[in-house]
Amino acid sequence: MKRGEMAKKGLYTGAGAGLVLFALIGLLPGSFIGGVIGINVAGKIFGLPLEATVVPRIIVGASMVLGVMLAGVVFVVGSAIVGWLIGHAVDTIRESRATSVEHTIKSE
Repeated sequence: MKRGEMAKKGLYTGAGAGLVLFALIGLLPGSFIGGVIGINVAGKIFGLPLEATVVPRIIVGASMVLGVMLAGVVFVVGSAIVGWLIGHAVDTIRESRATSVEHTIKSE
């Protein structure tokens, strides 16, 4: 097996798991948190209570989209990094075992 192959597989597996976790766990909270931030920003600009005009709605909608995107990035990148680290650790352990086996064979 080539060096770094398990790290690459771990990266892809982690990214896939992150997508699933984001879809199950992160989508709705990202939207809620982004919406609350958007309401606070629009409230600071236009005053509270907000009127149902176009600009505050755009601000709230854009912040909801940004909240969802940020949650997606955190889930996918975070789990991909964890998967890569696990794969890299497996590669390192395999390489050290192969080296120790080679040293044992050469010493005999």
